[in-house]
Amino acid sequence: MTAKVASIPMVLTALVIFVGCTVWSIVYSFTKTRSIPKLEFVGFDQYERLWSTNRWLVSIENLAIYGLCSMVFSLVIGFVLAALLDQKIRFENTFRTILLYPFALSFIVTGLVWQWILNPNFGIQKVVQDLGFENFAFNPLSNADTVIYGVLIAGLWQGTGLIMVLMLAGLRGIDGEVWKASRVDGIPAWKTYIFIVIPMMKPVFITTLVIIASGIIKVYDLVVAQTSGGPGIASEVPAKYVYDFMFGRRNLGQALAGSTMMLVTVLIVLIPWAYLEFGSKKRG
Repeated sequence: MTAKVASIPMVLTALVIFVGCTVWSIVYSFTKTRSIPKLEFVGFDQYERLWSTNRWLVSIENLAIYGLCSMVFSLVIGFVLAALLDQKIRFENTFRTILLYPFALSFIVTGLVWQWILNPNFGIQKVVQDLGFENFAFNPLSNADTVIYGVLIAGLWQGTGLIMVLMLAGLRGIDGEVWKASRVDGIPAWKTYIFIVIPMMKPVFITTLVIIASGIIKVYDLVVAQTSGGPGIASEVPAKYVYDFMFGRRNLGQALAGSTMMLVTVLIVLIPWAYLEFGSKKRG
């Protein structure tokens, strides 16, 4: 009874703040609300306008590119780094700290740092040209076709360390007898990883994918700090679209329609995860 009473504030917070505000946002996304909430329903007008706006379509395309590349490269790089650290190398703690350090930085700091690094006047391009490679060009942030990949580089630099730590924890949970048996049977290390270790780490991979996906969907401050959505609208993302319409243009209805679509994206990620995580346990 004491535990139930103590949980009442948490339950009320969840119901009022999270569930209540979510329902409020969805309801008012179907209204003609601008600066002040106004319960004047207009059906799907806000959503029709949303999906007919080029800026929103560009932001969705950028999110898809950033999301797909981030998932693939984060998992691959994180797993490879974890596998290397799992070899009981010297100074493992030092390397682990160095690789995890970028995750301690905020996205604002990361965006500004990589804005400087990718600046052609004093960044990577300038350093390589000073070494004698005068024709070398590497300026992704000024090109509308490559700017999202410049943002991706910064995101990978910051987030891969966390993925490495999660993967390393999963690898350390593998029974050492598995490795002994594979060596006795003469199985190459890469086959052991692919056909034995990775399948055994399925829960770790699922959890890691959810963490990566949640970070992808709400990516905002990295883009603002690094490119401010430019050049033009080439690096726009949904979270920035929602923020700009809510606080910049004071079009609350349009912003809530965008945020509702982001919520749908979150549910698309969470529902399969919940099914894989809890459905398999229930069947078992």
